[in-house]
Amino acid sequence: MKRYNLLIVLLLLIFNVTTAQKKNSPAADLSILKETKTKIENTVPLVITHLQTIADKEGDGNIVTNGKTTLSKEYGILESEWFLYRNNMKNCILNNSSKKAKKCMEYHTLYLRNTFTNYSNYITNLTRKNGYLGVEGDTKFDFKPAEIATKLSEAYFNANDAAGRMKGEQKKDFLGQTMSDDNKLTPFAQLAQ
Repeated sequence: MKRYNLLIVLLLLIFNVTTAQKKNSPAADLSILKETKTKIENTVPLVITHLQTIADKEGDGNIVTNGKTTLSKEYGILESEWFLYRNNMKNCILNNSSKKAKKCMEYHTLYLRNTFTNYSNYITNLTRKNGYLGVEGDTKFDFKPAEIATKLSEAYFNANDAAGRMKGEQKKDFLGQTMSDDNKLTPFAQLAQ
């Protein structure tokens, strides 16, 4: 009888080790947050460079000034939604059962995706060829809302699975990293210099 108990314990141990080493689990790779932050921030200098090209062509410095003002507003909307998204996703995992957490996360990811799409449409229309004042040349952005939202969703679903295997403070510490300053967007004024 003891051999069977030992075998069961050994099989459980192997199962737990292989489950823990499963791709994106249990440490749930949340590096996508930093990647997303970088992609958002990289759009600002590209748009400002485009506006400067227009201003130089037209000989009107107000184009850059007015463009920065409106871009700042759009970036501000995205900045606040990015903060809310990370906080809401963390709270979805901490405060709900697994099934409710998934529904909660799907809702917030959809809302973020819509915000990303609005921002992407704004910067794309502002900088496209024959767009604003017909300045030649397309500005290419590495900012694809659907792709980013999908990767974020996958990362948080994996984080939810990983958090399910953690206890109290370990879970809070793990999910607390989503709200770290490393994942916070740089203020527009710093990016626009």
